[in-house]
Amino acid sequence: MTFVRLTELATITLSLLIMIAGCRQVSSPKLSYPVAKKGDVVDDYFGTKVADPYRWMEDLDSADVAAWVAAENQVTSDHLAKLPMREPFKQRITELWNYPKVTIPVREGGRYFFQKNSGLQRQALLYGRASLTAEPTLVLDPNVLSPDGSVSLAQWKPSPDGRLLAYGLSEGGADWQTLHVRDLEKGKELDDQVRWMRFSDISWTKDSKGFFYSRYPEPPKGKVLEAALSGQALYYHRVGAPQSEDRLIYSRPDLPTWFINGTVTEDGRYLLVFMYKGSDNNNRLYYAELGEPNSPKVGAAVKPLIEADDAEFAAFGNAGPELYLRTDRAAPNRKVIAVDVRHPEPTAWRTVVPEGKEAIEKVSLIGGRLVTQYLVNVQSRLSLFGLDGTAQG
Repeated sequence: MTFVRLTELATITLSLLIMIAGCRQVSSPKLSYPVAKKGDVVDDYFGTKVADPYRWMEDLDSADVAAWVAAENQVTSDHLAKLPMREPFKQRITELWNYPKVTIPVREGGRYFFQKNSGLQRQALLYGRASLTAEPTLVLDPNVLSPDGSVSLAQWKPSPDGRLLAYGLSEGGADWQTLHVRDLEKGKELDDQVRWMRFSDISWTKDSKGFFYSRYPEPPKGKVLEAALSGQALYYHRVGAPQSEDRLIYSRPDLPTWFINGTVTEDGRYLLVFMYKGSDNNNRLYYAELGEPNSPKVGAAVKPLIEADDAEFAAFGNAGPELYLRTDRAAPNRKVIAVDVRHPEPTAWRTVVPEGKEAIEKVSLIGGRLVTQYLVNVQSRLSLFGLDGTAQG
């Protein structure tokens, strides 16, 4: 975090404290909340009767619930509108936030993609350019996807050849996403729609003909918001084909509440499949050999690599069959290891960057070297290592 950002944060915090102090000096009228009706639902648990008068609130699609929420929101809005420091605080926050924001560009197929917010736009716009110095062209403006701004751009991923864009849209801040595909050369939307995606990334195959993603079973009609996080599975979608033809790659009916995600290695030869239990960082790791990147075997068997789920294993690159992983197994500050898929047993693992007194935050494999980010006194520090573990800067 830069000094400027720290200064902005301090200013915002001070403004908030002033606002709170000012509000306390003004006596606010007692709020009159909307009455929540009580139902007559009573459950019998082995002879013990338990009343549940607000069961009706569990039906999120009912008109009664919608009316009650609207009334609650109105009470809140009316109260906030009367706060004496609200407008000065809003003006100051607006001033601090009104500056251009640009993300780091992503390069695919010789094109560069990045997001930019001119200052106060609700959502950043997605742009593309032929080179770092070329004029950018607008790829997608999420602000025009819905009149009320309820549809947001949840994620996006260009194909390796830079000709297609897969992107996920979310409505009303929900976790659910619907994936779409845009032909960037022709500037038009394709018919692809991939639904019921949740907590998943998009990972293209190197031939740019399709991508891996994870989704859940279609929930019962009218029960989308209440749908349980159960049965996530990894699929492959071929561009131009209906979702009904998507290929099931990996699922675990025996572990229905676990998350499953897949990613293709940079060289396009391996599919890595990660499994997580809830919010636990510990994970299992599987892999499939896709073979030739330009004609991948998307249906190749998924094999176990690390199944102990007693530590975190984050993959960030490979050199042939050797995967480079950041792990905290027997290393609270993390270390970097190399695991050969041909010899996955722990006794064959090779320590590349040992654990140090500073925590390893992130590792990238760039140009045949490991760029390692350490956390030192709440600041980031980069170090370079060769693939054999030799320090190079």
